[in-house]
Amino acid sequence: MADSFDLIVIGAGPGGYVCAVRAAQLGMKVACVEKRETLGGTCLNIGCIPSKALLQSSENFEEIAHKFADHGITVEGVKLDLARMQARKGEVVTANTKGVEFLFKKNKVTWLKGEGKILGQGKVEVAGTTYETKSIVIATGSESVPLRGVEVDEKQVVTSTGALELPAVPKHLVVIGAGVIGLELGSVWRRLGAEVTVIEFLDRILPGMDNEVAKQFERVLSKQGFKFKLGHKVTGATKSEAGVTLSVEPAKGGEAQSIEADVVLVAIGRRAYVEGLGLEAAGVALDDRGRVKTDHHFATNVPGIYAIGDVIVGPMLAHKAEDEGVAIAEILAGQHGHVNYAAIPGVVYTWPEVAAVGATEEELKAAGVAYKVGKFPFTANGRARAMGDTDGFAKILADKTTDRVLGAHILGPDAGALIAEMVTAMEFGASAEDVARICHAHPTLSEAVKEAALAVDGRAIHI
Repeated sequence: MADSFDLIVIGAGPGGYVCAVRAAQLGMKVACVEKRETLGGTCLNIGCIPSKALLQSSENFEEIAHKFADHGITVEGVKLDLARMQARKGEVVTANTKGVEFLFKKNKVTWLKGEGKILGQGKVEVAGTTYETKSIVIATGSESVPLRGVEVDEKQVVTSTGALELPAVPKHLVVIGAGVIGLELGSVWRRLGAEVTVIEFLDRILPGMDNEVAKQFERVLSKQGFKFKLGHKVTGATKSEAGVTLSVEPAKGGEAQSIEADVVLVAIGRRAYVEGLGLEAAGVALDDRGRVKTDHHFATNVPGIYAIGDVIVGPMLAHKAEDEGVAIAEILAGQHGHVNYAAIPGVVYTWPEVAAVGATEEELKAAGVAYKVGKFPFTANGRARAMGDTDGFAKILADKTTDRVLGAHILGPDAGALIAEMVTAMEFGASAEDVARICHAHPTLSEAVKEAALAVDGRAIHI
């Protein structure tokens, strides 16, 4: 007879494996279902981790080739060894996935290898074997959204998966979609020598982020060599040995035109992955976008079945899934797991980086909330000047009456690390004054955040 468990988690991505580990820490007998040969899900295998490895490598290449001379460092004969760069990326991925495997062994989490299918309340089938469990957590993540008329082959027309594995630098890379994934991977290949054109249906980049940040970021990327075709849509793609010909037309109607590319990256978003889970037969309800419906405690309409991460409503972010994984594990253990969705940061790992938490100006205006704004440019930050990275600014939004921080947005060097201070501030209900009164080390990039907090009250020192 097959083993029975207190909890079976389906999917070993950031949400799933963290949920499994936390539940095991709390004394449960836990199994985690994963069909890949390695643990870690999309994030560790073909998403966050490999993309950051290539972003770092490509940034190193660009610095040596174009920026070191300003620091008095002359390097001759710089060459790109793309095969080695790709191999290093693989080594980074392996180290991370093996790390999760170690965590499973350490915490006595059983890895059920194969595809998981829910047979009903308390039953999960994996590789022909049925396992009984008190609770099931669906953590199957997401997949790339296809674009009608543009057939993906992961060679000439690629998703993020294929874009991470290109064997040569394309002469012209066309990115469809000006969101996080498209801009990050576009940055990788632009730094390595590709001409990059980004086509976006909307009239702006980074939909959902603060508009002022997005506009300045677009100018920064344009200065770096990106070409943007905003307010346009791709209606078809024709492949040949020479490359791909895209048919493009204005989003609001107008004359179509053709764009030639060596490689096309389709990055128009992601959708919940629920294929093969048996949700319909099990009676698990989905919403109109194909996501698993849950209540505020991650419970589906079927008792004992829960869901977290990209497969449910909310931002498709690894750290959001991780927090939900911990929360549901604690709830199942009789504790009070909770996720504060108002304080989940988002980061674009280009250079400079873009990071945000909380509300944008546009959201506050739409909600009729009276607010104050404090901004501080990195051109006035001593450490940024010393680094030679002065593009961007820090921006803090605070309630006009109470001064409570409602949102923070940073475009600049290490913005992803800098935003953590503002996430902490919002988690503890801090005011802009609270942040302004904290002593920040000098000279550091974090002083830009302090100055932005001071600027909320009109008293920034260095501008």
